[in-house]
Amino acid sequence: MEASHFLQSRRSFAATLAHSRHAHEHNKLRHCSIAAVLTRPAENITIATGKSSTIIIPADAVTGAEEKSRVYNDNWFDRMAIDHLSQNVQAATGLKNNKSGFDSLVEAATAASRKFNPAKQRELVIQALDSAFPKPIFSLLRAILPQSKFAREYFAIFTTIFFAWLVGPCEVRESELDGRKEKNVVYIKKCRFLEETNCVGMCINMCKMPSQSFIKSSLGTPVNMVPNFDDMSCEMIFGQDPPELSNDPALKQPCFKLCKVNQRHNTNDCSK
Repeated sequence: MEASHFLQSRRSFAATLAHSRHAHEHNKLRHCSIAAVLTRPAENITIATGKSSTIIIPADAVTGAEEKSRVYNDNWFDRMAIDHLSQNVQAATGLKNNKSGFDSLVEAATAASRKFNPAKQRELVIQALDSAFPKPIFSLLRAILPQSKFAREYFAIFTTIFFAWLVGPCEVRESELDGRKEKNVVYIKKCRFLEETNCVGMCINMCKMPSQSFIKSSLGTPVNMVPNFDDMSCEMIFGQDPPELSNDPALKQPCFKLCKVNQRHNTNDCSK
């Protein structure tokens, strides 16, 4: 009788163990399915808001501000350069802020974009760049590096090394100029400034246009900055003249739906 009781208890324990394993596997599969749904690319993103309601959001609406930003680990040189440029922008615009690091630079640019029209924004940024970078150094570089393949390739390498703190990770790429190959292009994988401001107008008026003018006047070398607003990448093509303002494709781009600055999403308001 004791043996029968022991066998019955053993079968009960085995059944309980099997049920527990089945429940565990079911829960594991359910969680994996949820994770797969959350990470799988899809045309629509479904967000559950309760037991009986959901919100369907088009995938193309989840851009810019809602994307996870890259984490930057700025070193001492990066922090010093960011603070220096931010202070010069604030001095040029007369708009001070108490933020630090890249947030301070973004705030300085944002405040200027709200207060001044696009033409004035470009003028103030050039003024800030003139103050931030010593003119004697640029005059010397212009004298010893006249326009040439070597100069263009040197400027491209210099940019990737010393300005990643402003634009993010970048690399030198090759292009064809005047019928020959040269490594005169800086490819910015995802522009830090554009990612943080999330505004086409600020990209154009506080980076692209003033930088093109500043580099041409300071170094004597033309540069065409070609932003890609779909993936936030950009190309700086040294030796290539930028198109006229009225013909530049960048100025025909409406601002992002989730623009953080003006919340105005048409070309005339944000870019010109």
